[in-house]
Amino acid sequence: MIIDSQENISVLTQEKVSLSTFVENFKKALPSLESNHLILNLLSLARVDANDLVEFLEFSRKHKAAKKSFILVANAVDFEKVHTDLSVAPSLREAYDLIEIEDIERDLEF
Repeated sequence: MIIDSQENISVLTQEKVSLSTFVENFKKALPSLESNHLILNLLSLARVDANDLVEFLEFSRKHKAAKKSFILVANAVDFEKVHTDLSVAPSLREAYDLIEIEDIERDLEF
């Protein structure tokens, strides 16, 4: 797993390992990243099932409760089937845009 932190955003990139290995590595890295907005880059996975992303649901809920964004980036997923509590973007640029939108919503207390 590659971690790239800039300002208050950390991007965790999936290397050529299984999703379960990425989840384990993510769990280990999370305590040092909890104060940042998180983008989990899963673009290296050829196919991602919406059910696979449920692995991140509890992390997403906790992170969002702490007023931080938690975005999954995957373009090989059926967005219609993704759990509504998960924020998923098809590209890194759109993930950064979602963080900006969520920051504005938090500022406006939506």
